[in-house]
Amino acid sequence: MPINYLSALTSPKRSARTNLHLGVSLAAIAGALNAGGFLAVGQYTSHMTGMLAAATDDLVLGRILPAIAAMFSLLSFATGAACTALIVNFAKRNHLRYIYTPVLLLEAALLLMFGLVGTRLQQHEVITVSFTTVLLCYTMGLQNALITKISNAEIRTTHVTGLVTDIGIELGKLVYWNKNKDELHPSAEVAANMDKLRLHLLLVVWFFIGGVLGASAFKHLGFISTVPLSIALIILSLAPNLKRRLKQSKQIQ
Repeated sequence: MPINYLSALTSPKRSARTNLHLGVSLAAIAGALNAGGFLAVGQYTSHMTGMLAAATDDLVLGRILPAIAAMFSLLSFATGAACTALIVNFAKRNHLRYIYTPVLLLEAALLLMFGLVGTRLQQHEVITVSFTTVLLCYTMGLQNALITKISNAEIRTTHVTGLVTDIGIELGKLVYWNKNKDELHPSAEVAANMDKLRLHLLLVVWFFIGGVLGASAFKHLGFISTVPLSIALIILSLAPNLKRRLKQSKQIQ
């Protein structure tokens, strides 16, 4: 049943399969937000490397306010990640049934806000940074920290630099010629981790697919295009609770 599949994606009981499927789903959402967000605010709101580089360039060129603005965006991303850590650790410490649901619901609420009032937020600024940019950077930090904690730091979804690096490393291992292979100790043999390679390839592909869909949707629909993403996150976060209620109702009957 779809409810069983969806509830497994955000269940505290994890497996490599559920981590992969959740990671792919969130990578597609991140790609859509990153590409669509660029059309909205003129910058990629998950690209903290670029943000920091821009801050250094602006600082050297004497553009103090843009440098401060870039650092403020960086702070927004870090704050989102910190909030995820606070929420998830609080849920674990207090033995809550669904430890990832609050973060997913918060992200869904922020995307809903972005979709419904993003145009108005764009008109207000903090240190030359629009509230829309702050909101997107915070959301990206929130999501990236969530999948990092869920997968024990095996998966990240909002940027692909590390993913492409790991893909390159595994491809290098894949084509490496182990001379005199029969004489090598197993620990000395160079071999690609095919599971890791497949995982990272899928994350990059789905980030790209999400980016294409997100940019196309924003081009034709504007800010409202993020509402379906918000609804998808709500369904994903509430699936475990819905499954439990359905099970209880069947037992009563």
